[in-house]
Amino acid sequence: MGQIMFFTEAKTFLVSAFIALAALGSTTLAQAAPLPAPKGRPILTVSGKISTTNKENAAELDREMLEGMGMESYTTSTPWYSAPTKFEGVPLAKLLERLGASGQTLTVVALNDYSSDIPVEDIRKYKVLLAVKVNGDYMSVRDKGPLFIIYPFDTDPELQHQTYYGRSVWQVSKIVVK
Repeated sequence: MGQIMFFTEAKTFLVSAFIALAALGSTTLAQAAPLPAPKGRPILTVSGKISTTNKENAAELDREMLEGMGMESYTTSTPWYSAPTKFEGVPLAKLLERLGASGQTLTVVALNDYSSDIPVEDIRKYKVLLAVKVNGDYMSVRDKGPLFIIYPFDTDPELQHQTYYGRSVWQVSKIVVK
C-alpha cells in the first residue's frame, strides 16, 4: 500500500512539473526578444517562414544587427580566391534561430537577382557563415559583399563540389525561408 501511495504522489509531482515546464516554455517563446528596426542601412531582408520580424512580415537587418548575433570565423580555400581566405560572419544557424525560422529550404538572392536554394540541413550539418568580412576587411559589392554565403570547404571533401559552390551566393541581399 505504501508503494502505491509513493508512486501516485510521484506521478502527481511529475505531471505538475511537466505542466509547469510547458507553461514556462510557452511563456519564453511568447516573450522572445523583439527585433528592433535597423539603425543603419539594411543590408539583408529575411522573409518567409520566420516568427520574428520588424517590417511587414520580414526582418530587415543592418550590419551592426548581424554582427550583434555573434561573429565566428574560419579560413578555407575557395574557387574565388587564389589562397586560403579568412571569412568572418554570423553562422546562418544563429540567424535562423534568432528569427524563429521554421522552413526546410532557404532561397538566397543576390543583388543581381541570382538565386540559389540551400537546404536547412546544410546549415545544421556544416558551419555555414553569412560572411561580412574577408581577411579582416568588410566586403564591398566589388568584392562579393556586403554578404557572402560561405561553406568551410576544407573541412569535408564532399563540400569541394559544384553543388556547394553554387550555394555560396555572394552579394546576398535577401533570404526567403521556405
